[in-house]
Amino acid sequence: MMANVTDLQTKYSKLAQEYSKLRAQNQVLKKGVVDEQANSASLKEQLKQRDQSLRKQEQEMDSLSFRNQQLAKRVELLQEELAVSEAKGKKGKNKGDSPSQHGLQTQNVFDEDLQKKIEENERLHIQFYEADEQHRRQEAELRARLEELEKDSEQHQAVVDELTTKYMETATRLQSDKARLEVKVQTLERESKECRMRTDECQQQLRRCQSELNRQVKQSSSVIQEKVPFNDTKFSDYNSLNVPPHNRRHQIKSRDVAGQALSFIQDLVAALLNFHSYTEQRVHIYPLDSSIEPISPLNQKFSQYLHENAAFVRPLEDSFLQLHQSITEDTVTVLETVVKLKSFADIFSSYTHFLQKILPYQLKSLEEECEATLCTAALTVKNQELQSDMKKVTSVFEKLKNYINLLALPSVQQDAMPQSSMSAVFTQLAACLHSLHDAVKEMSKHYNQKASLEQELPNVTQKLCTTTECLLGSLGSLTNSTGKIATFFSNNLDFFTSSGYGLKGSTLALNPLQAESMLANKKKATAYIHAITQPRPQTVPYREALSNRRILTSSTESREGLTQQVQQSLEKITRLEQEKEHWLLEAQLGKVRLEKENQRITDLEAQLTAVLGGSLNAQTPGNNTVAPSHEEAEMEHKMTGKETTLCTSLVGMLCTTPTVEHVGDEVSREQLIKSHYMARVGELTTQLQISDSKAVHFHSECRALAKRLAIAEKSRETLSEEVKLANQNITRLQDELTTTKRSYEDQLSMMSDHLCSMNETLSKQREEIDTLKLGSKGNAKKNKGR
Repeated sequence: MMANVTDLQTKYSKLAQEYSKLRAQNQVLKKGVVDEQANSASLKEQLKQRDQSLRKQEQEMDSLSFRNQQLAKRVELLQEELAVSEAKGKKGKNKGDSPSQHGLQTQNVFDEDLQKKIEENERLHIQFYEADEQHRRQEAELRARLEELEKDSEQHQAVVDELTTKYMETATRLQSDKARLEVKVQTLERESKECRMRTDECQQQLRRCQSELNRQVKQSSSVIQEKVPFNDTKFSDYNSLNVPPHNRRHQIKSRDVAGQALSFIQDLVAALLNFHSYTEQRVHIYPLDSSIEPISPLNQKFSQYLHENAAFVRPLEDSFLQLHQSITEDTVTVLETVVKLKSFADIFSSYTHFLQKILPYQLKSLEEECEATLCTAALTVKNQELQSDMKKVTSVFEKLKNYINLLALPSVQQDAMPQSSMSAVFTQLAACLHSLHDAVKEMSKHYNQKASLEQELPNVTQKLCTTTECLLGSLGSLTNSTGKIATFFSNNLDFFTSSGYGLKGSTLALNPLQAESMLANKKKATAYIHAITQPRPQTVPYREALSNRRILTSSTESREGLTQQVQQSLEKITRLEQEKEHWLLEAQLGKVRLEKENQRITDLEAQLTAVLGGSLNAQTPGNNTVAPSHEEAEMEHKMTGKETTLCTSLVGMLCTTPTVEHVGDEVSREQLIKSHYMARVGELTTQLQISDSKAVHFHSECRALAKRLAIAEKSRETLSEEVKLANQNITRLQDELTTTKRSYEDQLSMMSDHLCSMNETLSKQREEIDTLKLGSKGNAKKNKGR
């Protein structure tokens, strides 16, 4: 019964959709009919305007004909006057010359006036004829357009009538369906009761499932927080526990497949080298033999490019050989880690550019062969087919270049392409290889046909035949190698599309960082197997690891602070050493100055003693009174000279008198001042060092606190994100619950409304049945009474 109800509902929905579509079409058609009616009305209005203009032109024509008649009458009058004037002129020939001249002038004026009127009449006739013709054409066009519009309106009216009949049929069909649906109301009532019971059961099951899921979520979160602290679900690159295992079978298969591909690539490279070389030889032989006459500049350039083919073809084999050598059992072979594939893709791109560069010359060379004198029509057709084949082969190589570059992209840029896209690229590459084989096969077939036609030409030499045979042989080997490559790639397509490595519970591709960790784990496992007797490193608990990390960070920060202190101390030591050297030099200079001053003082004392001794021996008794006065003068002079002595020291400069009494006071005072300032400098130095050490210590503590604050901020952010995720899950579950509740409530309300309507219809039908029964009973009683 449910199936029948669903079928009826689907049919009813389909009928409703068709009715809505037909209704929309009817609206469009009505709009089109209204538009056409508006257009016809506008055309009728235009026709009225044309009739009015035609009436105006007829009136103008009547006025012009009337004017023409007047002019004709005037011309007749003028002709009569002319005849009269001519008769008078004949009579008055014998009269003077002046009247004859006056008559001639009058006649000339009449003639000019008559000529002007005739020209004006002719011009008016032409304008009238042109206006009449234009009016007729416009009238014919408007009548034809009016007929077309009437036909279109009739067609639209027919379509409208057809759609109206269709709508009536659809309405009758819908009414019959409605009657059938009303018959099944009772079954729907029973099903509605069952649905209510089921909804109650489903709500109970939903509550139980929700409670069970909440319990499982709490249990899982507690297990994750307590037992799995190292699982980093946000940054999977730093998760050391989610590393895929090394797949040795995949590596052996990869190396085997690479070896087979290398052999096929070698065959392909040899075939391409032979094909380009024999094509170069053929260019030098046909259509012009270079040993007899020079070939065209275009073919010379083409030959020069073909001579360079080895520089583009041979690196393909070398780069793929390097790719094969990079795949070993101890490596990880996926698209993200095969770096050598990028070099192969670059070299293949350069070869594709080489093919694009020589393609115009190939086409021009075939055109020159077609322009030869002995070239037949069939040979021209084959050359044209070869041109299209060469274009197709070049375009296929361009597609191969694009697909190979896409495959080499993940080794250069991480997360460049998802796994599904990689599978699609491999599939398209296999199809492209098959199309390359078909294109080369078609080109080989056309070359064979061309060679058979060329052998029938009279100017074919043995050298050309030999070169053509070698060229056909190279094309055959190229066809075989491309077919082998296409078959090989199709057979191994499942291996290429399947990923031999992957993370547990993830569909993401393997990145180089995970590959390195995988190889490191493989080496550790190998070392563990080889040295199983050696003690294994002990594991560290998580709390101890966190405390060790904090200690390590604090020790690192203290080490950095001490390093800065050492650097500052070294800078101070170097600065003090420089100052020490400076003061040593100053001390040496002071010693030199002191020695010079002592030497000068000893010299002056010796001179003084010598002068005093000589003067005492040479003086006479009579001069004793004068000597003391001279001696006192010299002593005063020397004493005055000694008063201006300057003393320089570490403290500054001091002007002193070098007497025996004051020398000790001066030295003691200088020593006291020096000792005071040196003690003060020492105290300031110690205070500066203490303040520097305190500043460095505070700086290191501030850095440590800043780092701890950053770590705390990061942990707070992670915890807030986890809380957000939990809240999102809770809201999602609540939304799902509300949606399910709302859907059930909507279904129940719809069913209740439907049941109410059905009950009303049933009550109405029962009332009608009762009234009919009563009516039938009354009629029966009346009949009996009669």
